[in-house]
Amino acid sequence: MATLLHIDSSVFPAAGSASRAVAETFRKAWEEQHPEGTVIYRDLATDPVPHLTADAHTAGFADPSTHTPEQAAVFAERLKLIEELEAADAVLIGAPMYNFTIPSTLKAWLDNVILVGRTAGDSPSVKGTPVTVVASRGGSYAPGTPREGYEYVQNYLSAVLGDMLGLEADFIVPELTMAPQVPAMAELVPLFESSRERAHQDATVKAKTLAERLAA
Repeated sequence: MATLLHIDSSVFPAAGSASRAVAETFRKAWEEQHPEGTVIYRDLATDPVPHLTADAHTAGFADPSTHTPEQAAVFAERLKLIEELEAADAVLIGAPMYNFTIPSTLKAWLDNVILVGRTAGDSPSVKGTPVTVVASRGGSYAPGTPREGYEYVQNYLSAVLGDMLGLEADFIVPELTMAPQVPAMAELVPLFESSRERAHQDATVKAKTLAERLAA
């Protein structure tokens, strides 16, 4: 049976988070299609992983037999995260845009699981694993919009997930999520509602398609 690694990074609870809501739609559709599968869940907001330290970094390039006690302890934590990623047949990541980029908690997770010579490099151990990213944002950074040049979520994650880890990255982008709360964005509410509906529809379709593909 296939295993889904589901990671949320929004600081807001489900009721106030577009990325959590859409990711939950994806997960439910996945579980309905694949009821006997396994879901590994990490909420990086409530249970953040450690930011990369010098000991954790240098331990990744040293023979384990030479690790100091400090290196051994922190590297063991990195290995847990790496092994979770390697065990996954598919990955789901909620990645809201904060100040033009991803939450620092998600960056910390990435820094821990990117290990040159294992998950990254010439032959990544996770190469080809499909990853679906729910990249929500309060405004719009789509091509042709005034803030197109400030899109550092999809661009960054495409490079890290696709080029470094060799994952098969796909994105769902709920945008204009601040429109209902910001008076100056009131005229954009219909576009927000359309984007939200499309994101949930995409999540359902992509989850079912992926589950069917992995079950084949």
